[in-house]
Amino acid sequence: MARERELHDEYFKRAKAEGYAARSAYKLLEIQERHRLLRPTHWVLDLGCAPGSWLQVAGEIVGPAGRVLGVDLTPVTIKLPSHVRTVVGDVFALTPQDMLELVGGPADVVISDMAPGTTGDPGGDHFRSVDLCRRVLEVLPSVLRPGGCLTMKIFEGQIYPDVLKETQALFRMAKGLKPDATRDVSREMFIIAEVYRGTPKPPPITPPIPGAPRDHSLAPKRPVPKPGWGS
Repeated sequence: MARERELHDEYFKRAKAEGYAARSAYKLLEIQERHRLLRPTHWVLDLGCAPGSWLQVAGEIVGPAGRVLGVDLTPVTIKLPSHVRTVVGDVFALTPQDMLELVGGPADVVISDMAPGTTGDPGGDHFRSVDLCRRVLEVLPSVLRPGGCLTMKIFEGQIYPDVLKETQALFRMAKGLKPDATRDVSREMFIIAEVYRGTPKPPPITPPIPGAPRDHSLAPKRPVPKPGWGS
């Protein structure tokens, strides 16, 4: 336990000395060093951005020609450059179109360090973390451009492999990573995904052969209207 606390103190002290809002900045910096998800001029959507350390890192990398939009239930109070903006909002209440309009267009990268408020129940915390990740995946078709990248935090548990497979189905590459700045006792894992494939297109409908019997079971069904999302 002493070594884990020492590690925690090391990154905490570095963050304070280097002007980052939290030690979590070094997690994104390591992800960036390994995968180069962020590049100058990129547009970035940061979901669950408070207290702002990932906004700081993303803003530094994309530069003034880029754009970073952060969303969180908690206001971000640190000083940020003009190309980094924040909005107080609930990712489950904001529609994907809301997020798209706030960014100003499809993002090149979506980043998420979101986590549920921990309760001391590892199983329950894991499932709530899964809900957050699946919400991120749900909004991607509207907010992430084809070819874009993603990184999001998830708590390890029995559903983690399923969420990883769901992410792999949407990207050319997706895998898990536990950055060095994550404490050994933490169940945090980050899913890193590159080259978003975009929304899959439905298979083409083959026109019927004249005179052939029709199979009505294959006829396209009228879509069932979905309930509106809260604004």
